[in-house]
Amino acid sequence: MQRVLSAPDLDFDAVRTELGVSEDYGVDAQAEAEHPVDRCAADRADRTDLPLVTIDPPTSMDLDQAVHIAADTDGFVISYAIADVAALVEPERALDQESRRRGTTFYFPDRSVPLHPRALSEGAGSLLPDHRRPAVLWTIRVTPDGSVADVTLGRAAVWSVAKLDYAGVSEDAARGRLHPSITALPAFGELRQRVALERGAVELDLPDQEVTCTDRGWMLRLAPHTPADMWNSQLSLLTGMCAGRIMADAGVGLLRTLPPADADAVVALRASAAALGVPWPAGATPGQFLAGLPRDSPATLALMSAGAGLMRGADHLVLDGGTGQLSAAQMSHAAIGGVYAHVTAPLRRLGDRFATEVCLSVTAGDPVPDWVTRALPTLPTLLRSAGSLASAADRAGIDLAEATVLAGRVGETFDAVVLQAATPNRPAQVFLTEVPVIAPCAGDPPLGRPVQVVLRAADPPAREVRFEFVADAG
Repeated sequence: MQRVLSAPDLDFDAVRTELGVSEDYGVDAQAEAEHPVDRCAADRADRTDLPLVTIDPPTSMDLDQAVHIAADTDGFVISYAIADVAALVEPERALDQESRRRGTTFYFPDRSVPLHPRALSEGAGSLLPDHRRPAVLWTIRVTPDGSVADVTLGRAAVWSVAKLDYAGVSEDAARGRLHPSITALPAFGELRQRVALERGAVELDLPDQEVTCTDRGWMLRLAPHTPADMWNSQLSLLTGMCAGRIMADAGVGLLRTLPPADADAVVALRASAAALGVPWPAGATPGQFLAGLPRDSPATLALMSAGAGLMRGADHLVLDGGTGQLSAAQMSHAAIGGVYAHVTAPLRRLGDRFATEVCLSVTAGDPVPDWVTRALPTLPTLLRSAGSLASAADRAGIDLAEATVLAGRVGETFDAVVLQAATPNRPAQVFLTEVPVIAPCAGDPPLGRPVQVVLRAADPPAREVRFEFVADAG
């Protein structure tokens, strides 16, 4: 049974202070966020007739995306509205400069620290239901075989008619009562996932640890994965691939890249599968192999963890007209299986705003704005730094919860599954079955097997947990 924590046990303010993350945006940036002006209102088509819906976690208010899907014998027509943040942020003024300093939204268990002040990110810029909002509307036609037949985009005024969440959409799909705007979402999502696996994409399904506040206090648990998570992710991936192709063809923009998996990583994954007695189907790519694993097997957790080795080296690539010297592999995202860019979360990620402006300009046959071309070379460094800090923030919150939930239980024995075997430079890693804790473990426990481990340390101030292998429980 999971232990429930009382609120005073978890001091996330201390974590934010340590990392230097705050909601102080400065007077000028805050004022701009509270009084935004749509700089592109005159160029905006009225598409408030389109009954868009958003799909997000139930407590989210920074809604970047709204969707409508129409299906016919020719495939699907995806109408995907993305919050038009660039129209509300004056280039190179205080709010723009502050967002560049931050780079991303930071997430902690008790609250987020937004990229933009809440007046913009959860107000005038958010695609909240029953409000007219500025957006960039992508219209993408997908053929019955899952390929892209046509892509257009432009600025529009849009209107969301409903705020939905993943669990609700999944339940509605199972009961045959999906919102009319997304009745085709499951079929679209399943089709695009099949296409993704065929082109060599890799998706990992490791458990997501989540610290949540309940009416009984704080709880450490596993975040549920729903079918709607996958369906919705395919919308974003499709749009990002279209954006990447637009910029790659034009030779200007900002791509999200990942080099091909190192051959040693593939060999290691195959070796792990063989050691665990899990057959690798003939001709299956690593992505197809991982996608076909049973979700309730301890070996699957270990293999998904090993699969992370396929996805090292993600970065951003600026295109400045010299793409003739770049190979397709250099411009591609190997885990997605093609050219890709981030454009669907401009309220939460800095680079999306600039990449979207490039796509709008290129497809309209207009020059890319000077403020965009000046910013592009600076963005990879800013985004790398922001990504590192965001990962540290996420990990610190989980580490604090893990150490707190286990404090006072040093010396006890727990059932666990071994996610990573020990190496000369790294201890083994285990996943507890009683509480969702992932932690280092001394000794040499067998990969992918149920084991028993003893808790040797649980230090909340240091945010540290350590285990030691006791016995094979298999």
